Amino acid sequence: MPASRRGGKRPATAPSAKQQPDRGAHPAPPDSNGHNGRMVSNGRNGLPDGRAVYRHIAAIGEGLTARADPFGIAAPILHAQMAWLMHPQELGERLAGLGTDLWQLQWHTWRRALGLPSADPVKPHADDPRFADPVWTDSATWDLVKEWYLAFTHHVQDMLYETPGLSGKERRRAAFWWRKWLNAVAPTNYLWSNPIALRRFIDTRGHSLWQGWQNMLADLQAGNVRMTDPDGFHVGDNLGTTPGAVIFRNRLLEVIHYAPTQPQVHAEPVVIVTPWINKFYILDLNPRKSMVRYLLDQGLDVYITSWKNPDASMREVRFDDYLVEGISAIVRVARECSGAERVHAVGYCIGGTALATWMAWAARHYGEDAVPVRDWTLFTTLVDFHKPGDIEVFIDEESVAHLSEQMKEKGYLDGKDMAASFRLLRSNSLIWHYVVHGWLYGESPAPFDVLYWNMDTTRMPAAMHAWYLRELYLNNRLVQPDALVVAGEPIDLRRIRQPLYAVAAEDDHIAPWAQTFHTMHHVAADKRFVLSSSGHILGIVNPPVTPPRRHYRVATAHRADRAPLWRERAALREGSWWEDWMAWLKPRAGELVAARPAADERHPALGDAPGTYVLEA
Repeated sequence: MPASRRGGKRPATAPSAKQQPDRGAHPAPPDSNGHNGRMVSNGRNGLPDGRAVYRHIAAIGEGLTARADPFGIAAPILHAQMAWLMHPQELGERLAGLGTDLWQLQWHTWRRALGLPSADPVKPHADDPRFADPVWTDSATWDLVKEWYLAFTHHVQDMLYETPGLSGKERRRAAFWWRKWLNAVAPTNYLWSNPIALRRFIDTRGHSLWQGWQNMLADLQAGNVRMTDPDGFHVGDNLGTTPGAVIFRNRLLEVIHYAPTQPQVHAEPVVIVTPWINKFYILDLNPRKSMVRYLLDQGLDVYITSWKNPDASMREVRFDDYLVEGISAIVRVARECSGAERVHAVGYCIGGTALATWMAWAARHYGEDAVPVRDWTLFTTLVDFHKPGDIEVFIDEESVAHLSEQMKEKGYLDGKDMAASFRLLRSNSLIWHYVVHGWLYGESPAPFDVLYWNMDTTRMPAAMHAWYLRELYLNNRLVQPDALVVAGEPIDLRRIRQPLYAVAAEDDHIAPWAQTFHTMHHVAADKRFVLSSSGHILGIVNPPVTPPRRHYRVATAHRADRAPLWRERAALREGSWWEDWMAWLKPRAGELVAARPAADERHPALGDAPGTYVLEA
């Protein structure tokens, strides 16, 4: 047995000259073939092995790219270009098709130049309003500007989506970043190539441009392209005005209990877990749009989370803390105040992801049949992050590592950075629209409560957000049974037995509806799925109105269902899904009892709604 294994000491012999280690370098780790990355000889002529050279060049390139381009903007575009060059047959076929289309466009150009009628060979997409003004079609000059721009952009986008030999994710990333550049150089975005801006400049004798200059300076001072007038709204005055009381507060949240609007309420309360990205009053904008007030008018007892806006001192707050000190806390407070054994939980966006995680945790912690939640509702919520939509362009190993380092330095992710990322996902409608109307047309931003809420950003604690990006978005571990240990418990969504009502939105670019539908595959309980028209916000803030402005599809969902097939069999209804939700929820919420005040002796009011945390900048 060697001396080291017997407990003795090896002789302290010095290494020979050949054995002396290099004190200034570390050996490269072996690759998948067992090589250590050094330039090994090919064994025949003493020259370096070509594969080793390639590995070294690739490693150097990846290292430089990670440092110079941490969010992977240039790499997928370069990969797409190289892929086309390496597939000459497909490239030739594509160029042949391009030549045919360009000939049709040239023929259209000649006819318009001669004053002859000609139908546009390239049309804007149905959801592209940039060229809606008749001047872009009636004027031959501006029609040709539009047509050549659209022809170029459509062909570039089609080629990127059809790139041979490239993964689907790389294609989507390349197309996304090219699309951002193509959107930025659109003729509508510049004074001399925008006929509407020029017309306004003449009609107003230059006043529109002067006002646009003032708007641009105001945006620069605000550090943002404003979407609405920030002075038009004040939380507690004309936003978040439903009466209630803060009855609990800890370092992460305030619990608001709303005053009843009916003499009797259902015995079991509704607990709403709002997202801590932005603020809770999206569900209490004004009396006409307020989901909170609607629930109160339906005779429900409502509690809601108002999360603290973190600063650097909260850098170590974890996702687990949001579950234990947040969701567990509001469930406990609501049960204590109401005297009910169980509550009806609701989660929105990341609040819904947290609620799904908590439900799986509670099933393990309390036992599947002892969870203190009767049923649960999810609004536009992802639990399966395999294809999270356009936001995936920001999610890879390098970008997550880069962002985690930035957050470690500051202690948080600034809400403005996250808002800018979400706006970039829809740059035409959320950035360039406001540049054109504000800077070129000289229009002052109109007051709009939803947009004000969107600009009222919050920060994310560094530890929580780094874990969230890596474990959920990057590794997709929430849907892997027992792959995550949360608050001391391994979690599995399949253990959840409480009935689920889930709502998605057709035009949601943050939580794509087909991906939210995957929740149905991971939860074994009874499920009802709703697909609302509109997007991430207006698909949820969707009060009943007459005549109805929106529609929705609804049907029971099963684990074996697939999103397209479910959509085909779901019933299409006009109006708001809120009414269908009430028909599902209220019979489960217990008998009617005398309405409870917002605060009582056990939980006295710490302040009036909307509380203090929501006011923190």
